Amino acid sequence: MASRVVTTVLAGALPAPPHAPVAAAGGSKFVEWTNRPSRHRGIRCGVARASRSRPHYPSSAAWTAKVAATIPQTTSSEVLGIFNLHVDGLVQDGVPELLKSAVAALAIIAQISVALPANAILYSPDTNVPRTGELALRRAIPANPSMKTIQESLEDISYLLRIPQRKPYGSMEGDVKKAMKIALDNKEAMLGSMPAELKEKGSELYTSLLEGKGGLQSLLNYIKDKDNDRLSVALASSLDTIAELELLQAPGLSFLLPKQYLDYPRLTGRGVVEFTVEKGDGSTFVPTAGGEPKRVATLQVVVDGYSAPLTAGNFAKLVLEGAYDGVTLKSANQAVIADSESGKKGYTIPLEVMPAGQFEPLYRSPLSIQDGELPVLPMSVYGSVAMAHSEDSEEYSSPTQFFFYLYDKRNSGLGGISFDEGQFSVFGYATTDGRDVLSQIKTGDKIRSAKLVQGRERLVLPAAASAPAPEDPAPAPADPALAPAES
Repeated sequence: MASRVVTTVLAGALPAPPHAPVAAAGGSKFVEWTNRPSRHRGIRCGVARASRSRPHYPSSAAWTAKVAATIPQTTSSEVLGIFNLHVDGLVQDGVPELLKSAVAALAIIAQISVALPANAILYSPDTNVPRTGELALRRAIPANPSMKTIQESLEDISYLLRIPQRKPYGSMEGDVKKAMKIALDNKEAMLGSMPAELKEKGSELYTSLLEGKGGLQSLLNYIKDKDNDRLSVALASSLDTIAELELLQAPGLSFLLPKQYLDYPRLTGRGVVEFTVEKGDGSTFVPTAGGEPKRVATLQVVVDGYSAPLTAGNFAKLVLEGAYDGVTLKSANQAVIADSESGKKGYTIPLEVMPAGQFEPLYRSPLSIQDGELPVLPMSVYGSVAMAHSEDSEEYSSPTQFFFYLYDKRNSGLGGISFDEGQFSVFGYATTDGRDVLSQIKTGDKIRSAKLVQGRERLVLPAAASAPAPEDPAPAPADPALAPAES
């Protein structure tokens, strides 16, 4: 096992995930976590040949290949010895001291890697994945390019503020001045992309962004004073204002749905669903911000039709029909699951994932994280909301069963990404207060009611939307004996 870990570090292969969703009684494929062989593909590592012009000085790539070829046949106690052997060979061959130091450092890394668990080796904080629902939703808005550039500049300040030692105030000031220049130079384009009835509100938000309390000018003042606390508060206010402006610029979908899905319900923007949850065992919810414990709590979810219009539309339609009122919740290892038995009409919703950098979702096609594909709405966020898989095919989502994902980086892979990232239709996130409620939900708690409190005007319900069917469902086997076994 230890030699496998070192080979993984050298060759970049991904280990099998510790947990994967499987089918349970009742149908859909996300009810509990269990061990299952990984579906992830390994990553091949190409190694260049040593240069023939320097026969006495083997290249580092050749040494890497030699070591990597040797390690799989060794035990963990021999790993460090292998590297020391090669270092001694370098000394005899007269390899420069710098190269010897580099190989010695690699030996230390290999030794540490053998001792650490796989999750610790694989976790990297550099992966560019939003870590909060608010950030993911803000990035998902299809807005004016100028607004997106301003947004990226301010988000960079948010990152710089997390540096624990000396803050790079010069870089922060440069980001704010860049954002201010773009805002001043592109005012007409930014406001011109809004519908006429929204331009007055947009103009007010634009002025607030530049000059208001918590606006760009305030950011410059707090950076000059090196007041990190006020800067953080003002930065959050500016980013909220940017999100409001972007929502005014994006009144509908920025792409056309495939023809086979035009009869499905769809949400052409944002919506908010409010759940009222009550304890099933007589206990109480304890507010994290203080206050009296209560048997009933409110949990709000922002659903995003910009990135998952079919999934969000179907969910909003079920909420309006009361399909989740009275549903008992189940708490699993990393999820809170809700499944409505009422309203099941024999239809499915295609798997729907919007890749980052693309302008429309992919349907019935999961993403390959190993190949660098990341979703606009990542599941690797605590409180993300997604539909379970259909019991018949992972290319489709269950029409009714959804879950709140309780992300934990200790059970994740490269860059802290969930092993199931890009495999489910994520369509929203619990709000900050809602995430506090999620951590206290146990099996047996109930959804007293679910209401669509915002976004009803964005929900499109075609006449044939009552029972849409998949365009090309998998045919049933002619002989029952040929039917695939359930996993």
